[in-house]
Amino acid sequence: MSSTAPAPIGAVAHYNLLERLDPAGPGDLYRARDTRLGRTVAIRVLPPDFAREPAARADLLEKARVLIGMSHPNITTIFDVGEHDGRVFLAFEFLKGQSLRAEMAGRPMNMRRAVELAVQIADAMADAHGAGFVHGGLSPDSIVITAKGHVKIPVFELASRGGFEQDAGAVFKLRDYDSPEEARGQPSDERSDIYSVGAVFYEMITTRRPLHRGASAPSASNAHVPAELDEIVLRAVAPNPDSRCQSAAALAAELRAIAAILDVRGGAGDEEEQMDVRATSVGRVLVMTLVILAALAALIAFWLR
Repeated sequence: MSSTAPAPIGAVAHYNLLERLDPAGPGDLYRARDTRLGRTVAIRVLPPDFAREPAARADLLEKARVLIGMSHPNITTIFDVGEHDGRVFLAFEFLKGQSLRAEMAGRPMNMRRAVELAVQIADAMADAHGAGFVHGGLSPDSIVITAKGHVKIPVFELASRGGFEQDAGAVFKLRDYDSPEEARGQPSDERSDIYSVGAVFYEMITTRRPLHRGASAPSASNAHVPAELDEIVLRAVAPNPDSRCQSAAALAAELRAIAAILDVRGGAGDEEEQMDVRATSVGRVLVMTLVILAALAALIAFWLR
C-alpha cells in the first residue's frame, strides 16, 4: 500500500512547507521538507518588522549562524538561517513531543524524574553559556519534552536573546520565570538563567513559583523533597544574583549528586507507591506462610493418626 506525500502549501528557499504549526512566538512556524537533503524540518519565518533595523537583523543572523555550529542533545539543532522575500527564516530540528507544562500536569512530579529533567535543562544552559548565549526566556511552556522523554530547549530563543522581543518593545510571550533583576529591568547575565532553571524546577516539585522576595523551602509544600535538595533549589532562586549558584554547570553537578542520593535511597517521590507495593508483598508472604503452616499441621496430624 502506497502513501501520497502531502502537497506543499508554499515554499521558503529550498524548503517545501507542509503544515502550519502553532508558532508559540513571532512569525509563522511550519513543518517542512528539505528538498536538498530529504529530511523533515521546522521552519520559522519571522515577521517583516522583526529585527527590522539592519544592525539588529545582522546580529540575529550572526547569532543563528553561530548556533548552527552548536551540538547538544538538549538543545534543538539549527540547520540553516537566511532571508526569503525580505523575511528572516530559520530551519531547525522538527520535534515530536509536548511542553514541560503538559508533563507537569498541575501536580508535583516524581522527584527522580524532576531531578533528571532539571539536570538536562541546566546542562543545556551550561553549553549555551559556554558559547556566549544567555537564554532569558525559560519556562515550562518553552521547554519541550520529546517523545523519548528528553529535554529540548528551542534554539530560536537563544538566537533572539531576551525572549520574543522585537525593536518596538512588543513582547510575544509571558515572562513569568524572569529573575528579580530582569523583572526590575536591570542588567542580567548567566545567573538570571540559573534563577529561571531553579524557578522552573521549583514549580516542577511544588506546583508553585518562587517569590522574588525569597522563597520557602520546597519541602514545605512537598514532603518528598529531601533536605539536601532544599538548599540547592533555594540557592538557585536566591533574590540576590551573588547568592546563587554561579554557573549552570555547577548547578547540574549538584543536581546529579542529588540524583545519586535518590537512587541510593530507592527513589524519593514514589514512597506511597512503594509502600503499597511493599504492603501487598507482605500480605502475600503472610498468606503463603499460613497456607504452608496449615499444610504442615495437616501432615503432622495425618502421621500421628
